[in-house]
Order: sequence, then structure tokens, then C-alpha cells
Amino acid sequence: MKRRGPGGLAAWAALLCLVAFAVLALVVTRDGGAPLPGDRRLASWSLAHRPDVALALARGVTYTGTGLVPYALAVVAGLLLGRTVGQRVRAVALCVCALAAAQSLRFAVMSLIARPRPPVANWATHASGWSFPSGHTTTSAVAAGLLIFAVLTRAPQSRRTLAALLGVWAVLVGLSRVYLGVHWFTDVVGGWLFALCWLSLLLFVLARFFPGTRAAMATPRPGRGPAPAEADTQGVPRGPGR
Repeated sequence: MKRRGPGGLAAWAALLCLVAFAVLALVVTRDGGAPLPGDRRLASWSLAHRPDVALALARGVTYTGTGLVPYALAVVAGLLLGRTVGQRVRAVALCVCALAAAQSLRFAVMSLIARPRPPVANWATHASGWSFPSGHTTTSAVAAGLLIFAVLTRAPQSRRTLAALLGVWAVLVGLSRVYLGVHWFTDVVGGWLFALCWLSLLLFVLARFFPGTRAAMATPRPGRGPAPAEADTQGVPRGPGR
């Protein structure tokens, strides 16, 4: 049986996330976007557990989910992915454009669904626009995904810890939106699904239409020791060049 490549896996992941997002969007738009029972319970818990220190920490985390920080992470991802100056410039431009495009598409979807936010009386930070999917959640998840891809592509196995920390940061940004009362939990889940769909689609495009670029990015940087032997397309072991 032919083994499915990364492009096929990415395509399936994008499709599954898209279907899950569409189903969730249909559910949350019933009854005028009213919150689901789980949304209400989590919102009530957040209101009942808001000491000053926790609020300050949540605001600090949530502020990193938009603005300069996500774009800085996208720039770092591009710098890691490129090997030469020209490649790095192109990679940075692509990562920044990918993040900006995700934000623009998310805004269009949000405006189309037009789900109301939680009551303003529950807000512990500033918010604007409609509620579903969460913008901070989507932006931080896409930025983290780009940098995670760059780290796992370029860095040795020991740096998987950094990738895990980036994932935790993106999750905390999403949860902070619920804790601060400006989003329902299903808005955050929608943001995660949207980001995963977008990232999977990007990986599919890269693997399907730019296989040479992906292979070049996977090559270790010069000066980091010899690369382990790899197999070529015919399955013949291939060592470092002479």
C-alpha cells in the first residue's frame, strides 16, 4: 500500500478542520448566536474566579495574541526557514502574508456569522467586533503554528520543548479571552479550528506545489555537523555529499 505523504495528510487535516468548523458555526448561529450550555458554565466560572493577580496575568497574555507579537513570531519563523539572505527575505514575506491573510479571512467569516459577544458587563478587557471565531485565538494559533513548523524543520529534537511552549502560549491566549469575558468558549474553539485548517492548507500547498522548497528547508543549516543518512525517492540510502 502506498504510504500517504505529508501533502495528503495535510489535505485531510484541512478538510476535517473545515468540516468541524462549519458544523460548529452552524451550531453557534442557532437562536441568534445564543451561548451553548458549556459557554454559560465557563463564563459563570470565570466571573466567580477573578482575583486581581489572575486578571493582570490574563490581560498580559491576551495582549500578546494580537498586534506586534504574532507578526514578530512570523518574522522569526521566516528567518529560521531560509538558508540564504534571499530565501530568508522570501520566507519572512510569505509567513507575514500568511498571517495577514488568515486575519483577513477570519474577519470576513466573523462578519458573515455575526455572533454577538458576551454581555459587556462581564468584560474585563477591551474588545470590538463580533464574537465567532475569536480573533486573538486565531492570530496567536497561526503565528505559533508557523514558528512551530520552522522550529521542527530546522531545529534538532531537543528543541521540541520550544514548539510545545509555543503551543501552550497559543492555548493560553485563547483561554484568556474566555476568562476575561469577551468571548464564549465556542468562539475560541472556532478560532483554533480555523487556524488549524489554515495551517494545514498552507502545508498542503507547500508539499504539493513546492516540493523542492520544502526539501531545501528541511536541509540542516551549514556548520551544524553532518546530516544523518536519508533515503532518496527510490529508497536507496543517501549519505552526505563528497
